[in-house]
Formats: sequence, structure tokens, C-alpha cells
Amino acid sequence: MGHQPPKDVQEAAQRAVRWIEEGKAGKGFTDVGRHRAHQLAEGQEVSDDDVTKMKAYFARHTVDKDAEGFTRDGDGYPSPGRVAWDAWGGDAGERWVGTIELD
Repeated sequence: MGHQPPKDVQEAAQRAVRWIEEGKAGKGFTDVGRHRAHQLAEGQEVSDDDVTKMKAYFARHTVDKDAEGFTRDGDGYPSPGRVAWDAWGGDAGERWVGTIELD
């Protein structure tokens, strides 16, 4: 069964896709992140496996929120970490996958 990303998750990913196209993703940005951004931006359903990966991503990268360039008014915005965060659905994506119960 797939999970339909909510509109706010799609909007965060759409913002990330724009930033990626503008070259703001940084050298370390992965093909997986690029794929996830397009998947969510287009409103494609995500699998249970994708939800598991998203939960792991957010758990691993929540520290990026403290880095320079993460917040809208900060120097260096958007940082590569912020681009990646939004590629995975941003804060809305973190909240959304946190509500999904997997067997």
C-alpha cells in the first residue's frame, strides 16, 4: 500500500527541486535525495520502505537544523543541508512520516 504525501510535503519538495536546479544542493547531494525530491514534489505515493527510509533520514539529519543557512533569514540560506531536508519533505515530511504506523 502506498502513502500519499500531503500538500505541504509536496510544496517543500517542490522548493527543493527548484533549489537543486539552481545548483544550491552542494557536492554531497545524492541521487537518492534527488529522486525523493521529485517523487514527493510530483505527489507520487511512497511505499512502506520509502517511509522507513524517510524516518531514518530525519532521525539522522535533525542536527542539520542547527547549521548555518538552514533558516530563511540566516546567512547562506538555503544551505545544502536545508536543500536536502526539503528534498525529503521538510518539517512537514518529518511530521507526516511520524504519523504513519508500519507493520
